[in-house]
Amino acid sequence: MKTLKANSLRVLMSLIMVAVLFPACSQNSKRSNDQAVIEKPEMDIHTAAMSDNLEVIKQHIEAGTDINTKDQFSGSTPLNSAAVFGKTQIAKELIDAGADLSIKNNDGSTPLHTAAFFGRIEIVQMLIDAKADRTLRNNFGATPRETVAGSFSEVKPIYEMMQQQLSPLGLHLDMEELKKNRPVIAMMLQ
Repeated sequence: MKTLKANSLRVLMSLIMVAVLFPACSQNSKRSNDQAVIEKPEMDIHTAAMSDNLEVIKQHIEAGTDINTKDQFSGSTPLNSAAVFGKTQIAKELIDAGADLSIKNNDGSTPLHTAAFFGRIEIVQMLIDAKADRTLRNNFGATPRETVAGSFSEVKPIYEMMQQQLSPLGLHLDMEELKKNRPVIAMMLQ
């Protein structure tokens, strides 16, 4: 009988230690089978946004990943990256998940600045529909509309430089489409 009590006491102490030292384990054990724990995917959220991996973006959202986390290099959020690379479905998923539309990257651009500058008409429209602030200014003093209101020929070298630098990451810019989309976006942002 003493041995049974001693063994029961040891088991009880082990359970208490697990509950104290590993609270996540005890919380998980309280979950029912229909409440599976969602783990963050191995691919980071920025890579998923740039590579158009919608499934991984959805997994990050379900796992509670901070969808407004900034990239260390550019200061861009996943939404800003989706705008740069023209990933419309990724942008929609992030907007629908409540991404902060006013976070600025290192050059002060919000996702609306970025979508406008890169001629992403659909993403601009989604951001307008989501009530993105059109009056915010980037570090150069420009609103999203002002980034596309000037002459295309003046900014074409900037686009070409960005295309060259970011093409290894998957950026493709169609200069004729950009030239055509800039005035349309300027009108959308009036």
